[in-house]
Amino acid sequence: MDVQSRQPPLVGALVELEPLQPEHSQGLLGAAADGELWTLKATVVPGPSTIDGYIASALAGRQAGTVMPYAIILRSTGRICGSTRFWKIDRTNRKLEIGHTWLASSVQRSGVNTEAKYLLLAHAFEVMQCVRVQFTTDELNAASRAAILRIGAKQEGIVRNERIMPDGRKRNSVRFSIIDSEWPDVKVMLKQKMQR
Repeated sequence: MDVQSRQPPLVGALVELEPLQPEHSQGLLGAAADGELWTLKATVVPGPSTIDGYIASALAGRQAGTVMPYAIILRSTGRICGSTRFWKIDRTNRKLEIGHTWLASSVQRSGVNTEAKYLLLAHAFEVMQCVRVQFTTDELNAASRAAILRIGAKQEGIVRNERIMPDGRKRNSVRFSIIDSEWPDVKVMLKQKMQR
């Protein structure tokens, strides 16, 4: 089975989420260089020394069936502007997490994130028939927390020492979710946001 049948591209007006491939590495590095995002302490973004491992790990997860990684491509220019993925895919319990999302500084607060999340959520709830989609972010990442709330997720709590960051810091993570019964209202709200 080819990648496209296991992980179709998701296409919106502003962006296309294209299944991540090794040939995306230079485009990802270019996007990450827009703001030197690999220097951020509250999230993990690939840099020149980590890009190969970043892609290899994502592709191994896809091979295992637990990850669907995407490059985010601006349709107007064809340029990669970030990355996102479904991960922690649990088909038995019909749940997954949307995460590992990062965007070039120049497209933050531009509508790109809202549309990308809409495409992912629609695919999760309407195609994959999920009953739960969760999001997790660093307790210190106020911008990410606000962005997750803006797309209609509900905060569930703080998971203490949830992971160890590359610099050795023990990270507390904030967990959010959207459940299937909430999706119709969230969908309407996101469509209104995108029309503005």
